[in-house]
Amino acid sequence: MTKAVLLLGLVALLAPCPAEAAGDVRMDEVSKKATAKALEWLATQQNADGSWGDGKYPHNTAVTSFTLLSFLSQGHVPSQGLYGPEVAKGARFLIASSRASDGYLVGARGGNMYAHGMSTLALAELWGMTGNEEIKSVLEKAVDLIVRCQAKEGGWRYDPSPSGSDISVTIMQVMALRAAKNSGLHVPDSTIAQALEYIGKCYDTKSGGYTYQVGSREPGFARTAAGVCVLQLLGKYDAKEIEKAVDFMEKSKEEGRHWWYGQYYAAHAMHQVGGKKWEDWYGRIRTRLLSKQQPNGSWTAGGGSDDGVGPAYQTAIAVIILSVPMNYLPIFQN
Repeated sequence: MTKAVLLLGLVALLAPCPAEAAGDVRMDEVSKKATAKALEWLATQQNADGSWGDGKYPHNTAVTSFTLLSFLSQGHVPSQGLYGPEVAKGARFLIASSRASDGYLVGARGGNMYAHGMSTLALAELWGMTGNEEIKSVLEKAVDLIVRCQAKEGGWRYDPSPSGSDISVTIMQVMALRAAKNSGLHVPDSTIAQALEYIGKCYDTKSGGYTYQVGSREPGFARTAAGVCVLQLLGKYDAKEIEKAVDFMEKSKEEGRHWWYGQYYAAHAMHQVGGKKWEDWYGRIRTRLLSKQQPNGSWTAGGGSDDGVGPAYQTAIAVIILSVPMNYLPIFQN
């Protein structure tokens, strides 16, 4: 692939979508200044090995991946622009985290399939934006591992083996697979189809929400936001579940324990739904996030907390949410 072709591809990926695709929602100057300050703070939090981490998860592949996505969501790519060095260093950390035997992206410090899925998603976005062959080789092994580890019921669990399923881990793998497919890698259609079938079984027809596992009693906001997000992402725009699931989200008490995780998915779910629902939702979350930003640019609160993680994770997600109208990340474009 020539440098000229790569450059043209990069320009196309980084160009914001046409106005009609993004609706009437725009990122205003206040939000742009807030995210700029947040990225400045995140850059100072990078570890010497290129990673980011929080609390009991230092040097963590998942936190690093969320942080890289926050930089990418503002158009910063490896070795280019203001934060090019930080993004390149973070990408190298993820590459180095690939286990030689099977491509498991957890690094020497450990992790689980959550971390692997998020890292695969970040690498897929990086590969799609740069065409870096070193990223591609690691990404291909990561995708192969996800495909091999799918459980017989169609989902994934915490370990890199077909040992069970839950909707949370499953949706993270589907997001990663879709990003990889978007970037040009082969992903078996049957893998996606089986995952969708499992996710569908977690849908609660009575409430319109999604449960953690098939047969679980309590549907929740975060799981439902993730369910709507992945249906839209896979092109199931007319799925009968979406309308009722969005209604569940709008009426639901947003879970404190998984608030940031839920809002991450809700931002992209509502963006794909579009129209007034997206405009209203973005207006509410924008106001809420801006009111909680700390003077140093970070976020340490929003509406709840996620176990064991802190400011780097929360700040990265806040930047991603506020930046959705920019349409820089290929995986989340309309």
